[in-house]
Amino acid sequence: MGARKKISAEKRKEALKTMYFAKLQNVPTSPRKMRLVADMIRGMEVNKALGVLKFSTKEAAARLEKLLRSAIANWEQKNERKAESGELFITKIYVDGGATLKRMRPAPQGRGYRIRKRSNHVTLFVGSKSNNEDQN
Repeated sequence: MGARKKISAEKRKEALKTMYFAKLQNVPTSPRKMRLVADMIRGMEVNKALGVLKFSTKEAAARLEKLLRSAIANWEQKNERKAESGELFITKIYVDGGATLKRMRPAPQGRGYRIRKRSNHVTLFVGSKSNNEDQN
């Protein structure tokens, strides 16, 4: 690794130490379905977001609820204290496409229809409102 890349990698590592996030990779649902649920909770206070996810009927909501709990636990572990009500907010959440499994389905007259089984990666950042305003 070159000197320039090493310096930028060190900067990136230092920046990640002050961020509180959780990642969920290779979720076997399409990114489009996951984005619907992610858009519901973007920018919300974490306790309110947990309530929204708990009572949502979408399958992706259960996975995001677990991810949000993990991000909150990461924040608590790095700050060595419990999160208080109204203190933490979802600062960023984004859904990226993951690997696509290509499958064939039999079709009439010896043909085959292609089926794409999509997956996604979700990254969720939490932080306090003051930190969110400082970044903007």
